[in-house]
Amino acid sequence: MVLLRRMIGEALRRRRQDQHRTLREVSSAARVSLGYLSEVERGQKEASSELLASICDALGVRLADLLREVSDDVELAELAAGGAPARVEMVVSGAGAGAAPLVDRAA
Repeated sequence: MVLLRRMIGEALRRRRQDQHRTLREVSSAARVSLGYLSEVERGQKEASSELLASICDALGVRLADLLREVSDDVELAELAAGGAPARVEMVVSGAGAGAAPLVDRAA
């Protein structure tokens, strides 16, 4: 099972590191706390669409391009697991926590 939020976080981290920028620089430009951005990059927090847009803007990346990259990563994960299409589910974890999309291989 592949967490979509983890794949988004990895894509954001790759983009930031490709630009040789620190978490502090991007968090400041995106107007989000350094700790929260770090948790998003590690796939521990689910970023809202507004937050993703702000981070992408700070990185100078179009949101559509980031999501396309993540989509390609999901496709590669599907192919590596035998080519079966993935099912995306929303799982709520804990009181007050947001829904966490998952890519699931369950039949």
